[in-house]
Amino acid sequence: MRFHLSTCRRIAIAAAVAAVVLAAIWLSIKPSNERDWMDEQAYLPHAEFDGNLVTITNVRAFDHCPASGEPVRRWETHTVDLSRIDSVWLCISLFKKNWRGPAHTFISFGFADSTYLAVSIEARKEKGETYSTLKGIARRFELCYVVADEADVLKLRTLCREDRVFLYPLKVTPEKGRQLLVEMLEGANELAAKPEFYHTIWNNCTTALIDRANAVASKKIPGGLHSFLPGYSDKVVLSLGLIGGNGNIEEIRERYH
Repeated sequence: MRFHLSTCRRIAIAAAVAAVVLAAIWLSIKPSNERDWMDEQAYLPHAEFDGNLVTITNVRAFDHCPASGEPVRRWETHTVDLSRIDSVWLCISLFKKNWRGPAHTFISFGFADSTYLAVSIEARKEKGETYSTLKGIARRFELCYVVADEADVLKLRTLCREDRVFLYPLKVTPEKGRQLLVEMLEGANELAAKPEFYHTIWNNCTTALIDRANAVASKKIPGGLHSFLPGYSDKVVLSLGLIGGNGNIEEIRERYH
């Protein structure tokens, strides 16, 4: 019995030491902006502010799946006038046809000249790398912002990937829309200067978006199941009175699909 207890104690100590070593190795992994990134996330956006004017470099304007079959890759510099924002849209792109849970969320800003600028917070992937929920927990992806022409991100998800996409008009004032865009662009600048890891649960596309939105929102968006199952986030936003139009959630989804 004495030998058995001693053996169990040694095994327990060895397991504890191994756990500490693995945790130390895991924590020693540092985020980086210097990797061989996939083409559509190759460059990080950067914004320079001058009053109401914002000049954004590395705005993505890809044609991801043209009829010719060869993607057209363009990175552009856009100057936008914050005073001309007149609409804000929440986009939810579902990954599964028969389950709303797994999804991607991003924001699109409309301007008085009928142009649109989308801002998407994503898991940044290296060439040849595919998204995985488990990899997202294990510090395998950095977090990144993609600032893009709205046609780029919508065509990518509707035409190329054939996701179900919902585009909801948000009931926010132009001033709040301006504040949100500034907040998100400042977030993009911060990540360009100091990278951080994506996390499937704690630091994903929706939790990061909620954090930025709550920094300027009059009505705070709560955390919850929708934070890591973003396909249900429209129901929460509707309950806060932030989606334009009348009707229940099913009617709203049908209208804005």
